[in-house]
Amino acid sequence: MRYQITGKQIDVGAALQTHVKSSLDDVVEKYAERPTDASVIFSKTGSEYMCETNVHLSTGLTAQARDRAHDIYAAFDGCSDKMEKQLRRYKRRLKDHHRERTEPVELSSGSSYILAASQGSDDAEPESLQPVIVAEMEQKIQSLSVGEAVMQMEIAGAPVLVFRNEGHNGVNVVYRRDDGNIGWIDPS
Repeated sequence: MRYQITGKQIDVGAALQTHVKSSLDDVVEKYAERPTDASVIFSKTGSEYMCETNVHLSTGLTAQARDRAHDIYAAFDGCSDKMEKQLRRYKRRLKDHHRERTEPVELSSGSSYILAASQGSDDAEPESLQPVIVAEMEQKIQSLSVGEAVMQMEIAGAPVLVFRNEGHNGVNVVYRRDDGNIGWIDPS
């Protein structure tokens, strides 16, 4: 597995990198087959350290976790525990998914935009109904079944996931509803 261990304005020493590699190897190999690469980013806000971890699996799915603590090792260990919990929950489905799928998840490109928040009071009439685009990025859209999309959304801890439905190649959305259930949008 390839590792990218970085720190935002902090130095990540060799001992911490060794700890991260050995811990992630234990967690990921226990629950997922053939992980491809992992990205671990450490940052510091005030007196707290934050750790964000992304592990890309050979099936095309991505597991994400983050945690914060007053000690950098504790922040990583908490993040690692969260990742282990996510992967443990989906171990059976990850392994079944890997057996059914002979090739990795197909990715297509899409544009992602960040729009500026409305400014001024709510009573003021906007000058234009066109939103102001703050940033434009390229987003990868995965081709998944609905079950795989729900699993990917849960593993990533995301509130919503846009995907291409393998059944009919249309763009679909799964999202977490306020009542705790999962919603699925399948335009006809």
